Amino acid sequence: MDKNAKVLIVDDDENIRNTMKTILEDEGYIVDLAATGSEAIQKTQETAYNIALLDIRLPDIEGVELLKLMKDATPRTRKIMVTGYPSMQNAIIALNKNADAYLIKPVNVEKLLNTVKEQLKLQEEERKFSEQKVAEFIETRVKELSAKF
Repeated sequence: MDKNAKVLIVDDDENIRNTMKTILEDEGYIVDLAATGSEAIQKTQETAYNIALLDIRLPDIEGVELLKLMKDATPRTRKIMVTGYPSMQNAIIALNKNADAYLIKPVNVEKLLNTVKEQLKLQEEERKFSEQKVAEFIETRVKELSAKF
């Protein structure tokens, strides 16, 4: 796992943003902050993040809508929903809209770190799988072209 992974924290509560930033930076992660969904979209257009921690309720957009926008803009970013309004319905909606994980506020430090590490591990596995598939495709295509000549 890459300790220099880039994490975007999107939350309208400054204390929560700063607390999570401190926790993650202490573990060696590179952390950026956004207070709104529009700020998060802007930042994802400028920087590729490994992880995005998204509050489910933001002043300008619902977190689940931000999930879709971020999936379109940065499909490889692992998205973790964070909510102070836990409900089965919120969890189901978030997961159906492609959230990769779901945390409840106040976020337990150990749970936060474990979830981030787990998501980075899954991201790395996906990257390796994608590289393997591309390599297999190229190898197969080279054999097909070689057979023609």
